[in-house]
Amino acid sequence: LSAMSDGFRKAFFCTQLLARLEGRSSLKNIEPCLFADEGFPIHGVVVEFHGPEGTGKTEMLYHLIARCVLPKSGGGLEVEVMFIDTDYHFDMLRLVTILEHRLSESTEEIIKQCLGRLFLVNCNSSTQLLLTLYSLENKFCAHPSLCIVILDSISAFYWIDRSNGGESFNIQEMNLKRCAEFLEKLVREHHLALFATTQTIMQKSSNSTESSIPLKLHCEADVEYRPYLCKSWQQMVTHRIFFSKQCNFSSSKAFSIVSCHTKKKHVIKCSFSVAECGVQF
Repeated sequence: LSAMSDGFRKAFFCTQLLARLEGRSSLKNIEPCLFADEGFPIHGVVVEFHGPEGTGKTEMLYHLIARCVLPKSGGGLEVEVMFIDTDYHFDMLRLVTILEHRLSESTEEIIKQCLGRLFLVNCNSSTQLLLTLYSLENKFCAHPSLCIVILDSISAFYWIDRSNGGESFNIQEMNLKRCAEFLEKLVREHHLALFATTQTIMQKSSNSTESSIPLKLHCEADVEYRPYLCKSWQQMVTHRIFFSKQCNFSSSKAFSIVSCHTKKKHVIKCSFSVAECGVQF
């Protein structure tokens, strides 16, 4: 009887888990301008926002968060978001400002409901990030409307880990590799979409003979990309979006993106600006 009871409980748990996973909301209208193939992210994608500091990556994250947490009646998806902040750059007041501009009727109660769909976690080391990821798995099981994980940024501890790892390359990469592998497990098993930012920290100088990897090897775009994070992360990324500042505009808030599917020859280019109301294409 005990064995039958255990089997019944396991079967019931699996049925409930499957129902929750199938209940993940579609991300179809989150932002078509960012994606080079389907026009929207599907569950299981890993999207990397890559570019130098000050090129609009964090503002684009606020844009995506707003699209997610806004009610359907206000043009949003009404889904939950997990934001993992490793740079301590997250500005709640900035997000509230964007939400207020996008709501036709912006009341304190509606703003609270929107923010109730956002889970914010801070991490100050790669070790803490790894432990945090382990602790969050139950959260994804308990929240079927939690569809998106945002990590800003996954490259935050690169130099610290290199310094702490001494001369051993494996030790330098150990924590990030474990984080990447567990993130891949979470995304795959819980049908999530992952967005993560990385900084361009190894730019090619004008007199350097060291070669970079042209993006046109992967898709038809004239963008140079020099990967520096661990291979586990590089292999799991499905979409890479390159951010840059438009120098030919008088406004300092004009930016360009090149969006590439890492497995297919699909690429799109577009521009956006940042105003008080948020990102505008």
